[in-house]
Amino acid sequence: MPRKRKHDSALPLEPEYDTSKKTKVKRKEDKLVESRELKTAVKEAFTASGDNFSNTPDHRSMFVGAHISAAGGVHNAVTNAVSIGCKAFALFLKSQRQWQAKPLDPEVITKFKAAVKEHGFHPDHILPHGSYLINCGSPSAETLAKSRNGLVDELKRAELLGLTRYNFHPGSTCGKQSREKSIADIAESINFAHGKTKHIVSVIENMSCQGNTIGGKFEELAAIIDGVEDKSRIGVCLDTCHAFAAGYDLRTQEGYTDMMDQFDQVIGLDYLLAMHINDSKGECGCHLDRHELIGKGKIGKEAFKRIMNDKRLENIPLILETPDETAWQREIKLLYSLMDA
Repeated sequence: MPRKRKHDSALPLEPEYDTSKKTKVKRKEDKLVESRELKTAVKEAFTASGDNFSNTPDHRSMFVGAHISAAGGVHNAVTNAVSIGCKAFALFLKSQRQWQAKPLDPEVITKFKAAVKEHGFHPDHILPHGSYLINCGSPSAETLAKSRNGLVDELKRAELLGLTRYNFHPGSTCGKQSREKSIADIAESINFAHGKTKHIVSVIENMSCQGNTIGGKFEELAAIIDGVEDKSRIGVCLDTCHAFAAGYDLRTQEGYTDMMDQFDQVIGLDYLLAMHINDSKGECGCHLDRHELIGKGKIGKEAFKRIMNDKRLENIPLILETPDETAWQREIKLLYSLMDA
């Protein structure tokens, strides 16, 4: 059976998203052109203002980092990242266990921006992670409303910090409504949040097919993207552990090639804006979200060597979320050592 081309999802969508293929392709092309023009303008503005991003992508740039603690203020995440050799990093913008949080302190915002500039991080390589409470596919009207407001709040925080991307888990049906309904709700939640913010790109993460979560299959991510109105403000973060647990066997060259081909055909590599680099405690197809240290799990070190030498993955943040933060500095060095000379 032939694979589906970009965004021709096999999943039925709500009527308002069921536009013709020709219209969707044209809309995508227009938004991608707008996105490229915007990115060019932003970079020119940075240059004109004297900002010096030493991590500006070159012809062979792999930007590896980890999910860093922001304890004591988000500005601390920058120096914490530098201390272990990160060229990219992720962080929480507020407590991931509470719906409400006090606004960002203007002084903290200033310190964060100054640290980012001082240490040469490009905003594209800093990937805030969304609260685990957010479920934009929830069948509960109360939870859905809280999730949408929470999404708006976190996108606004990212914009205040001068960032360009924000990563979050799509959501779950909780076993109480159809997957198609949750997918439509997730897309509408993103549209709602985009309407309340200016430019931040929402980066949805693939999941492990655990329980009732949405996004374990590439077709589900493509269906969400189909429902997002502004295609220049949507992307995907590909988690290696989640993909492996969902059944994408990236242990071998054949399996890795097949996974990346499927991603390109179903979603499109233009939408791949970040990766989470994790080994897996579970076997391929286990559906368990259990991260392991690089080379110590069921995926194995050779798979990460392929990732580190895949030119398609240059210039996007590659973020470690492995279970022992004391190993991150060593793992960052390990991943760079896997690159061919």
